[in-house]
Amino acid sequence: MTDLWFEQALLPDGWARDVRIRVAHGRIAAVLPGSAPEPGDERHAVALPGQHNVHSHAFQRAMAGLTERRGQTADSFWTWRDLMYRFAHALDPETMQAVAELAFVEMLEAGYTRCGEFHYVHHAPGGKAHADPAAMARAIAQAAAATGIGLTLLPVFYAAAGFGGQPPSDPQRRFVSSVDGFARLLDATETATAGLPDAVVGIAPHSLRAAPPAMLAAVTALRPAAPIHIHVAEQVKEVEDCIAWSGRRPVQWLLDEAGIDERWCLIHATHVTPQEIDGIVASGATVGLCPITEANLGDGIFPAAAFVAAGGRFGIGTDSNVSIDVAGELRLLEYGQRLVRRERNVLAQPGASTGRTLFDHSLRGGVQALGVAGAGICPGASADLVSLAPGHPAIGGREGDAVLDGWIFAAGAAAIDCVWRRGAAVVRQGRHVARDAVLARYRPALHRLMGGE
Repeated sequence: MTDLWFEQALLPDGWARDVRIRVAHGRIAAVLPGSAPEPGDERHAVALPGQHNVHSHAFQRAMAGLTERRGQTADSFWTWRDLMYRFAHALDPETMQAVAELAFVEMLEAGYTRCGEFHYVHHAPGGKAHADPAAMARAIAQAAAATGIGLTLLPVFYAAAGFGGQPPSDPQRRFVSSVDGFARLLDATETATAGLPDAVVGIAPHSLRAAPPAMLAAVTALRPAAPIHIHVAEQVKEVEDCIAWSGRRPVQWLLDEAGIDERWCLIHATHVTPQEIDGIVASGATVGLCPITEANLGDGIFPAAAFVAAGGRFGIGTDSNVSIDVAGELRLLEYGQRLVRRERNVLAQPGASTGRTLFDHSLRGGVQALGVAGAGICPGASADLVSLAPGHPAIGGREGDAVLDGWIFAAGAAAIDCVWRRGAAVVRQGRHVARDAVLARYRPALHRLMGGE
């Protein structure tokens, strides 16, 4: 039994003062507001529930900053993708684990306590299957075990290079599976994650261009209760190609043909119409927004104001992991709306805190998208907690929602003090307890990925 005491804590029904949180066997056993601190309590200033990263490609953390040189023609998502394919070609299970460990360390240090890993590098270079179909997925699971992060692992189904079942290109052969092969991969991934205390395994058809309709239906039926994540409508070219193939935009095609519901998370959905927004809201699906990556790749800006006003649910993700920062993703989400609409405090209701609005929406959406049974600071939930440093200039002296506004819009990751995952302290004074060991494994792995011996 561990007792943590906080001057203030964000509970499901709002802020409370003088809160003791009792932790037993990785879960919150009791939440006791209005409690005086006792001698055995570990004392902190502010407690928040950990956030959920709904969309990550962990291996791309190692290529952060390597694509910021302009080519001879106009750069785009598609030119970036060519560089990413070349980088992915060098991955093996050992380097995958080392890079994922660093990404997971940085997620925990930023305030994420669970990661939805959209995992698509399955095979050896050239497309030959590993003896263990889940060798690369096992590396992700081992990285989660080494760092303590909660894991929702989303093996990706990838079969085609474009709409209409175009044959995959050579760089894509590391990703490609048949439906039967994907079923075996899914079984093996469940075995690989069995040792993690609360792992979830979902299904991730990569995109409509990579998963032809009959195959999409077959793979999403493999686990009737599992989360389903799919990239959709990220790029204008993708929308145009989908219209040329089917006569419909990609989100509309999914709404008409795929039977999407609360299990689905539509990643990006950047280019959607008002009618598609209404359809997503009616379906109960979440949208996975990754504002930093979407800005980095020049994707566009999701119409979040209209979506939230219609009752839409969203979570946030780090995607390419070019920058890992809960506050940064939420801040840029709001700032994108401000730039488009030339207004301030766009996503909040009149009189409400924008920071609190962003935090609450992303927490609820992340819980749904990652298949978590209960979250937040309440009895029975996993003891996944974040404390903020009272000495930070943007945090000290503030109470309630003003703390969230200060963290998201002024302090950022520098305000993170401690993070507990299933009641175990994995971050102290802003630094992951295993950071040095993780870096010692990461540095030689990066050297190999960059072409060193």
